[in-house]
Amino acid sequence: MIDLHVDRTSTVPAYAQLVTQVREALRMGVLRPGDQLPTVRSVVTACTVNPSTVLKAYRELELSGLVEARQGAGTFVSGELGAADPHVMARLRASFARWAGQAREAGLEAEDVRALIASVLAEEARTAGKEGGVA
Repeated sequence: MIDLHVDRTSTVPAYAQLVTQVREALRMGVLRPGDQLPTVRSVVTACTVNPSTVLKAYRELELSGLVEARQGAGTFVSGELGAADPHVMARLRASFARWAGQAREAGLEAEDVRALIASVLAEEARTAGKEGGVA
């Protein structure tokens, strides 16, 4: 089970933050098919959000085929995201954590890091497109 949280200072709506956290947990292998998501009540209590916020997030995840609600039992993971080897993901996460520490020591703020990552991913996508014959 994962602990969901909401960043009140974020401009991202609370339900979208919850959806993102579940999707990231699926990608990282923290959640797998059959795992149960926290109950609506527990998320409401932990995040101090309205129950409709949690229900909206869970409904969006259900519509995308990632979870299923079981009457009286809860919400369970039914789909997967990503197919990366969990060991490879763990190794890359550790490398990135070291890099993030170096970035922080160099004075970069979170937005600087996000911008840097976005630019690298965009460049990588352009390069991959050119190599694949797509210009």
